[in-house]
Amino acid sequence: MTELAVFGGKQLVVLALIMPLLGALLAFTIGGRTARWIALLTALVELVVVVSLAWIVVDQQIVVEYQLGGWEPPLGVRLRADGATVLVLLTATVVMTATMISAHADWQPLPDQHETRAGLVFWTLLPALWAAFNTVLLSQDLFNLFVALEILTFCAVPLVCLNGKAETFAAALRYLLFALLGSVLYLLGAGLIYGLWGTLDIGLLALEISKLNRYPPALSLALGLMTAGLMAKTAIVPLHLWLPPAHAGAPAPVSAILSAVVVKAAFVVLLRLWFELMPGSADTMVAQTQGVLGGLAIVLGGVLALRQSRLKPMIAYSTIAQMGYLFLVFPLAGAASAWGAGLLHLCSHALAKAALFLAAGQIITHFGDDRIDHLAGLGHVMPLTLLAFGVAGFSLMGLPPTGGFVAKWWLLQAAIETGHWGWAVPILFGGLLTAGYVFRVLAVALRPAATPALAASTVPHTANAMILLLALSSLLLGLAALGTGLPPQ
Repeated sequence: MTELAVFGGKQLVVLALIMPLLGALLAFTIGGRTARWIALLTALVELVVVVSLAWIVVDQQIVVEYQLGGWEPPLGVRLRADGATVLVLLTATVVMTATMISAHADWQPLPDQHETRAGLVFWTLLPALWAAFNTVLLSQDLFNLFVALEILTFCAVPLVCLNGKAETFAAALRYLLFALLGSVLYLLGAGLIYGLWGTLDIGLLALEISKLNRYPPALSLALGLMTAGLMAKTAIVPLHLWLPPAHAGAPAPVSAILSAVVVKAAFVVLLRLWFELMPGSADTMVAQTQGVLGGLAIVLGGVLALRQSRLKPMIAYSTIAQMGYLFLVFPLAGAASAWGAGLLHLCSHALAKAALFLAAGQIITHFGDDRIDHLAGLGHVMPLTLLAFGVAGFSLMGLPPTGGFVAKWWLLQAAIETGHWGWAVPILFGGLLTAGYVFRVLAVALRPAATPALAASTVPHTANAMILLLALSSLLLGLAALGTGLPPQ
């Protein structure tokens, strides 16, 4: 049974990469009105593939590996799917599928119109971006990861400026410059590592590095360069300047994907460097510095989110704050609960943040305004959308029993276990800041409208259903984590 599961898992690992890429190629080649249907069908097939892969890995408690072309590393490229990988893969699949279904009504032309150029770009680049993200999750080769990150960037940047406005072009250009800077630093580090050992396979490198009594200066320099480059891509403070205008100015479905999926890709690679390639380096000064930057991001992002007058910029600054929690994993890596906390926060934030951006997009489209002080009456006009916004916001705050609560609770446990009580301060203070800007929106939205002329909104049922699904998934993820009793080690 296990051999059969491994064989089936290998095919599913390959399909998880091929299906989105095939969907992108078909959507671009056929084009027209068919492009969005191809993208949606691709999303549904990919959902089946990933759920099947997750079932095999979890049910059989196995790690599935596949060598492309049958070539073993260092000549070949190895794909690998374990429990943590399939959890993130499944989360990204749910986010991508729900976002595509939600965007279907807003990104389709009228019956007497042809498919617009923006629509074709949207339905073509989203599956391509998805394929790149899956490659980041499954690949075990540092250069292959670099290529996947580059494809991810060059898919995301055009999506940012789909509305054609001058300010979004400027935001996309800033995003591109920061991403390219990060890419150069990462590639320099990877080149140094290849010069030392002649391979870029993470498994082989980890084996060689584990034999060393002390790290050579070239390896430390390579790790520093790659870490700095990846931190630029994750928009951690002080490398965060590109994120708010890019995420706030992009179309709502694109903003959802950027915050929920794209910025997580570089962080996943960062985890690989520190916990797979060099697992013994968690107590270094660099790890402490990463924690300090994470704490600053939590506070600064929360304060700036509180100061915003519009909904989408507020949610964009919230992404900076929530990414800060992930960087607390590095200084707390000595605790068993730190890894589980980071993994759970990554997934719960992806689900909740996608729901928030999609809800904001529906509010802007159907309510006509995203200025927070002008949202009075929203609870009457768009009750289901506001409900989803509230549930997702509760997860970001860390209210029980959401995924955000369990992740932050495990982080607090890690701080206590390691004796580093100081890290509890940004964790708790960040929750208060998040509550401040989420309850600010809810308080205004639940007030009666100043003008009673507002009619009930005609938000598409599928869009509301997908937004609620994402928000409730973040809640269910917390309940599932609580049901396990202890964080994974």
